[in-house]
Amino acid sequence: MAGNFYRQSPRKSGTSTFSGVSPVRSLWASIQGDPVFMRRANGWLTVLWIVMIPVSVATGWVKSVAYVSALSLWALVAGHWSAWQAARVEVVQHQEIERQAREGPVEARVVEHLVAKTEIEPAEGGAGGETP
Repeated sequence: MAGNFYRQSPRKSGTSTFSGVSPVRSLWASIQGDPVFMRRANGWLTVLWIVMIPVSVATGWVKSVAYVSALSLWALVAGHWSAWQAARVEVVQHQEIERQAREGPVEARVVEHLVAKTEIEPAEGGAGGETP
């Protein structure tokens, strides 16, 4: 199944060989898990790179092979990171669709819950308040 390709295997806590890596990973995971922060950070990074275009031309950095190489590497990394993030979102969406397919429609689950929790008893005097 294609969806299994993106599944991540669970990590055991404390398996890192570096003691300082765990807090960094935890911070990185919390940052990536916050879509508002990621949207703002990516927005500001985009503005920064747009501002860097005229600065690079004015300072002559674009004539530097090292600068162009670094910029190309950054573009490559940013592109792959974006594709990876998009794939993560697709995996989560696919898992949510599978979960909803297993559990059935929300409306049916709400009705089942209401029926299970509701007690229906005949009203005194019959329907419409008439007495037999």
